[in-house]
Amino acid sequence: MLKEIFVQSYYPQVKEAGIKYGINPVVLLAQIAIETGWGESVLCKEHFNFGGLTGFGKPSEFWPGTKVQLCEKGLTYRSYPDARSGILDMARLLRSSYASACNVSNVPAAYAQEIAYSRYISEVNGDNRQNYKMLLVKLSATMSRLIALQFPE
Repeated sequence: MLKEIFVQSYYPQVKEAGIKYGINPVVLLAQIAIETGWGESVLCKEHFNFGGLTGFGKPSEFWPGTKVQLCEKGLTYRSYPDARSGILDMARLLRSSYASACNVSNVPAAYAQEIAYSRYISEVNGDNRQNYKMLLVKLSATMSRLIALQFPE
């Protein structure tokens, strides 16, 4: 997906989620871009799952409990009815599980440091904390520019 289309498609819902849960929408949108490959992942395109959120936990106001398994013997993931629900649930989970990161989200480098060195990133799965941190900071700057161009206030 083109970066401009990605921002145009998801920024309104990310902004709403950011306001509701006290997370800078710029870093949230950057994180979603990383997690979904700019909206190209199957989880994003077909199931509105923007963070690789697994199908554990109780249903919430945004997640009705629907699950999907992408491959046999693979993990079970949350499946959402629409982009708004998926984004709001991701923000809700970030706020409830990674409050220290959310609290510093107005400083993208501080958020990136907190989230990259939290249990959100799993080196067991091959994640590289330093690379994730640097990419999140870089994409936050990109998102700021794209949002300013497409949503001037």
